[in-house]
Amino acid sequence: MDSLIQDLRYAVRMLFKNPGFTAIAVFTLALGIGANTAIFSMVDAVLLKKLPVKDTESLVLFNWEAGKAFRNSGNRGIFVGGFAEGRRGGSSFLSKSFETLQKTISENPDSPVTDLFAFADLSRLNLAIDGSAEVKRGQVVSGNYFSAMGVNSIQGRVIGEADDDPAAQPVAVLSYRYWQDRFASDPAAIGKQILINKNSFTIIGVTPPEFNGSSQVDDRPAIFVPIATQAILEERPMADRPGKPGVWWLHLMGRMKKGATLEQARESLNSAFQSEALAMMPPPRNANEPAQLEVKDYPQLVTKPGARGMWEVRSIYASRIYLLFGVVGFVLLIACANVANLLLARAAIRSPEITIRLAVGAGRWRLIRQLLTESVLLSAMGGAVGVVFALWGKDALVAISDGQSTLYPVEVSYQIDWRVLAFTVLLSFLTGIIFGMAPAWRASNKDLTSSLKESGRSSMGTSRSRLSKGLIIAQVALSLVLLVGAGLFVRTLLNLQKVDVGFNQENLLTFTLQPGANGYKKERLVEFYKQLFERVEANPGVRAITFGTVPLIAHYINDNSLILPGETTQTPDQHITNVQEVRENYFSTMEIPLLQGRNFGSQDSEKAPKVAIVSQLLAEKFFPGENPIGKRVGFDEETLGKIEIIGIVRDITYNSQREERAPMIYLPWLQATDTLGEMSFAVRTVGEPTASAAAIRQTISEMDNTMPIREIKTQVKQSQEALAEERLYASLIGFFSLLSVLLSAIGLYGVLAYSVTQRFHEIGIRRALGANTGDVLRLIIWQGVKLVLIGLLIGGAGVFALTRIIENQLYNVSATDPLTISIVGGFLLMTALFACWIPAYRATKVDPMVALRYE
Repeated sequence: MDSLIQDLRYAVRMLFKNPGFTAIAVFTLALGIGANTAIFSMVDAVLLKKLPVKDTESLVLFNWEAGKAFRNSGNRGIFVGGFAEGRRGGSSFLSKSFETLQKTISENPDSPVTDLFAFADLSRLNLAIDGSAEVKRGQVVSGNYFSAMGVNSIQGRVIGEADDDPAAQPVAVLSYRYWQDRFASDPAAIGKQILINKNSFTIIGVTPPEFNGSSQVDDRPAIFVPIATQAILEERPMADRPGKPGVWWLHLMGRMKKGATLEQARESLNSAFQSEALAMMPPPRNANEPAQLEVKDYPQLVTKPGARGMWEVRSIYASRIYLLFGVVGFVLLIACANVANLLLARAAIRSPEITIRLAVGAGRWRLIRQLLTESVLLSAMGGAVGVVFALWGKDALVAISDGQSTLYPVEVSYQIDWRVLAFTVLLSFLTGIIFGMAPAWRASNKDLTSSLKESGRSSMGTSRSRLSKGLIIAQVALSLVLLVGAGLFVRTLLNLQKVDVGFNQENLLTFTLQPGANGYKKERLVEFYKQLFERVEANPGVRAITFGTVPLIAHYINDNSLILPGETTQTPDQHITNVQEVRENYFSTMEIPLLQGRNFGSQDSEKAPKVAIVSQLLAEKFFPGENPIGKRVGFDEETLGKIEIIGIVRDITYNSQREERAPMIYLPWLQATDTLGEMSFAVRTVGEPTASAAAIRQTISEMDNTMPIREIKTQVKQSQEALAEERLYASLIGFFSLLSVLLSAIGLYGVLAYSVTQRFHEIGIRRALGANTGDVLRLIIWQGVKLVLIGLLIGGAGVFALTRIIENQLYNVSATDPLTISIVGGFLLMTALFACWIPAYRATKVDPMVALRYE
């Protein structure tokens, strides 16, 4: 211990004896460690952090899986909802199943599951408080949700069993964040009456600050309400009635007894779940469907650890965050190479000191320990400064996302907590060992006889030079890989921005309304919309207003299986088509050309024959070589052969700029009033679209002051937000890539500057023998450029290997695009020439007489 303290004291003296060297090394390491710490705070918050509840290890999350026949039961009327429904199963359950499983647990005293609770997202709620309306995310929870989770309120109380009853007075619990933002943390909010989808609820409590529910990591519900209130909140209440189709919509979690396993929990409830699930399947609709499922197709419960809540979104973010982690890892490796080069140069300067210490009896491992102590201390200082950079960096990551990111969830709180600090400490220690080991080993590897005679300088310089050059080559290779990746993302972003979306995005203001949530149905809904159209179009800055069920280029999809003429059963996947229910003036307002047939008109009302307009691609794909005008299609038995195609319009980009255009069918809104829900409006303006926003808000408020407007923005901004992921990739990876180039250039400069010092005598002799300034410049610059060229060759192989990882993220550009690689290679060469020129210019100033006299 005493020797370690002695090493630390000596290391502190040596580092502060050379403040310039220490400052450069600490700053270089701080950049690398700070970037990694900022990204790890994201890894911790999104992928590692557990729910802030009691005894998280006893939580169990229930999913299910089943064979193809059961999963295809949607053809017989069962709708499977929820986020994770996929190839084999999902995470959503019938509310009837929840009741059955709860009963199974209560009737079995030996059940390994002690509590079973349920929850589900309410993605958009119309909240009206004191005359002000807004849209917020909510969550419905079972009466035992908070008690089973072990979550108490910090104000008032939480939802209890008695609240989860259709006959009970509707109550709500606020999240701490919403309580802060909307009520300024006022305790008087408890007991206040608010309107949720025009239904009166009483606020009864506030959750703890750290609790954001148990759903996906990017879901931060503002309000929690009992499951029993879902029927009055949703436009289409979930119907789980025996013998009829049901909606799978609840997520189930539970707690296990101490010592119980996930498999025991599964086995104890699987039989009851299977029986309930199979009982909900309606009878076969035709002879082609089996009357009974085979055992292999039976639904099966799946149990997973519930400590982190729902996992599906986390797994999607994981690959993207780890890609960023890999990028900043490269930056740290380059920083380590730079500092290793600095230490090698410093070891050469300290060569006499090290030789004397070895000569007086210091052991080699003792000397290595001393030098590594200095390296680790240097790294610790870099880590301390890096934490400051990370505090800025984590906020910058959220700020540059502008609230729109599919790379990482922007609503998550990224904190530098003890886990992140522990990571930084470990990273700093390992970094100190990584960049310090080679210089320490090299410095202690001396032949005392030659060193004491001062004849070992040349050999030491040669070996040091080889290692330094190797580090520079590695830096250039890593920088090439990063820069090519950044260049490909920039090319992708530029290509996507040039995509022709098929309609005029200029002078277009968009927003979303959800009147159905406020109780508007059928005739009342139609009257509301007609009145809204009339009032908005009366504004002087408005040319036209229209709407559709889905906003364009907003990552929304509304599709259905189309039944073509002559078909009598549900069609296969190739008949899937996008669906838009629109106002009569939709095509003229959006400036989508009508290519053939007629447009919708006021005559296409609810009682008129059903009609549709199709896209050019739908006509070509489903009616090749035919004229689809007059053909009759449908979606189900009710509409089979009853929807007449009356027109064809130009194809447009529907979901995102990346998507290949898909078949699309448009339906008149007056013939779909039973299914109309949330609608996306588009207002064509005379001038700047945002200038009309205030008047539109005022108009809607006058019509219904409990009706919030959501996502009011220009269509141009909407299209830009659709490219948020590509923009973030280009900016973040571009920034870290340029940082790596800067570090590489500094490293190259340092190696050449040291080389000029070592070759001072040689350069003097060359000048004395007649070498001119150009000869010396070429000599030194070629020494650096040669390293860069080797690094580019090695990096080229890395580009071919590593860019395959991002191939599926690119658009209209190859992962090995020659143009991008050429431009990046040229940029690196130009940077290298600049870094080489400064020490080369210094070499031309060597006075031959001074150099010879020095020797």
